[in-house]
Amino acid sequence: MPNWLGDAVMATPCLRDIKRAFPRATLTAMCQGGIGDLLAGSPFIDDFLRFKKISGWIHTGTHPDILMPLKKGDYDLGVLFTNSFSSAYWFWRGGVKKRLGFNTHYRRLFLNMPVSLPKDIEERHLVDVYKDLLVPLGIPRSDSVPELFLSKEEIAEAKAQLDSYKTFPNQKVIGINPGAAFGSAKCWPKEKFDRLIEKIIVETSHLIVCFGDQTGAPLVQMITQGKGDRVVNLAGKTNLRQLMALIKECNALLTNDSGPMHIAAALQVPLVAVFGSTNPTKTGPYGGGEVIYKKTSCSPCYRRVCPIDFRCMERIEVDEVFQRLIKLV
Repeated sequence: MPNWLGDAVMATPCLRDIKRAFPRATLTAMCQGGIGDLLAGSPFIDDFLRFKKISGWIHTGTHPDILMPLKKGDYDLGVLFTNSFSSAYWFWRGGVKKRLGFNTHYRRLFLNMPVSLPKDIEERHLVDVYKDLLVPLGIPRSDSVPELFLSKEEIAEAKAQLDSYKTFPNQKVIGINPGAAFGSAKCWPKEKFDRLIEKIIVETSHLIVCFGDQTGAPLVQMITQGKGDRVVNLAGKTNLRQLMALIKECNALLTNDSGPMHIAAALQVPLVAVFGSTNPTKTGPYGGGEVIYKKTSCSPCYRRVCPIDFRCMERIEVDEVFQRLIKLV
């Protein structure tokens, strides 16, 4: 599976498609870090192979947490949704009999079922690009969409937590995710989140819950500080499963292009996504969601930090985001 949260979500339609094509096969998801937690509960996954990232080629090339389970699993087929050289090497060293993946990063030697990257990859959504990988298996391109699975207990706990923050029964909840793992160029400016939250407080009675990981916690702290009881800061205070369930219980989510954006889309939560340095055609919320994107002469640039005036994000106005968000609520 891909190593980024959002990419892993976008690969989930293929899990359904593979299981539908091979219903009696055992499907193991090989996941780095928390990706296994993201996919837990999927009815299409029979087992997980979890591993931690190791730096340095010597350690990566002899990764015991990967190679030993691969050899023990005696896998007939391995599908690589990653494009890295090391992942194809692991499948080869691990004795996976058929190794299917995109022919990128000089790894053709390790693939016996190579697939060329689509020439129109910049004009296609990544969900559909992933589905191209399955065509050599006789699996036609499907209409399946990203999906994640939560237990009734997880949803009930999230609902109870949000109810404890509400100032009156049936208060609507707006989730806000102001960060993004890749870099600041993917993030709507802090000052605009500030003004938006103040506008929501003044013009509505909704509860605002802000999310983020440990890295993004300082940003969320600055945005939420001094805003009152109707603004709740949960950045760095949830694990991934709790975050998923809390997002599920929001009436709407405002987010940058990020993992939580794709989580919300997969859980069918109404959302507004602001895009700047990245391309919503490729990585926008699949199957639904409002996208605000002011294409400029330099976008999408895919940079981590804007080297000039951040025009792609600065042109997205607070009032426009507010109107779109409140309409969804």
